[in-house]
Amino acid sequence: LGERPSIGRPIANVQVHVLDARGEPTPLGVTGELHIGGAGVARGYLNRAELSAERFIADPFSTAPNARLYKTGDLGRWLADGTLEYLGRNDFQVKIRGFRIELGEIANVLLGCAGVTDAVVIAREDNRLVAYLCGEPANAEQLRSTLLKHLPEYMVPSAFVHLDALPLTANGKLDRRALPAPGLESLASKTYEAPLGDTEVALAGIWKDLLQLDQVGRHDGFLELGGHSLLTVQL
Repeated sequence: LGERPSIGRPIANVQVHVLDARGEPTPLGVTGELHIGGAGVARGYLNRAELSAERFIADPFSTAPNARLYKTGDLGRWLADGTLEYLGRNDFQVKIRGFRIELGEIANVLLGCAGVTDAVVIAREDNRLVAYLCGEPANAEQLRSTLLKHLPEYMVPSAFVHLDALPLTANGKLDRRALPAPGLESLASKTYEAPLGDTEVALAGIWKDLLQLDQVGRHDGFLELGGHSLLTVQL
């Protein structure tokens, strides 16, 4: 991935906060979105009320009346020397189950996982998140467990597909159409053990149809297989 650029330290009368998806400060070295506070922050965009409400938010870290934070859309993290490392833009958003999700933020958390050298996250047609990883990443269950420590459940992909390299177009950009559909091995499923009894067999059949899977074992979890709250109403 190469060396990331440092953008130094905040200047006088400017506060910079690196926040996670919950709006909480990230620990040292952990990726988050850069938020800028201080006397120089504007009240919003001219004649853009909706965008202003999205980007200029109340500053929970300031005691000044009506203080605002500006959500930059940039990703970064604090380094041990007190400087900020810039990690790119966070503009690729999707809305799933009523939540606005920054796919770039998920990918950057994955890049911090052991063995991952490149990563991209997409939202498939069925609104399930799928991560595509290069390198020697951990298995899907371990990756899911790691991501849950840094991201809310709705931002954790349901599948983790290991690739030798991300497919690129002739222009060197990611070829999303060439990304393969996730197979059963990319899910955070347990070692397969066939369902026992009429109830387990019936439930496994329902899950297979609903989640479009080839098999469901008796120890598999609905959420780990890609299920979510909106799908539960169809059970």
